[in-house]
Amino acid sequence: MRMVIAAVGRLRQGPEAKLIADYLDRHAKAGRALGLPPVTISEVEDKRGGGMAAEAPLLERAIPDGAALVVMDERGQMLTSPEFAQKIAGFRDQARDIAFVIGGADGIDPALRDRADLAISFGRMVWPHMLVRVMLAEQIYRATTILGGSPYHRV
Repeated sequence: MRMVIAAVGRLRQGPEAKLIADYLDRHAKAGRALGLPPVTISEVEDKRGGGMAAEAPLLERAIPDGAALVVMDERGQMLTSPEFAQKIAGFRDQARDIAFVIGGADGIDPALRDRADLAISFGRMVWPHMLVRVMLAEQIYRATTILGGSPYHRV
């Protein structure tokens, strides 16, 4: 099983990068015993400015064949953290790779979004894609702690 975050844009060094690295490192340590692999990040960038249509094939190349496709989209479901943890556990139990996809400024191309196994929203507001990476990394770690029975998540 593989877990990948495929995202449009390059993350520079800074507070967001430090937070993402910290949460994904915590996930990697806690997830091993639960059959969850470390998360890799695949960054793509369309330097020609073609928007969603140009970004979609770049994102598709970063998605492992047969992976469960989870897109981060404002029109997606608003899950609780335990519900998100159960989705991850379900894909793990099916022995499926998981690809979390974060689009660029204009979002994710509709054709790619329509192929998703799951679309998730972090609320009705639109978030900058770099903050979505941070929030997704934290929720992946939180899901790992929920599945492991850790007290990190409090209800």
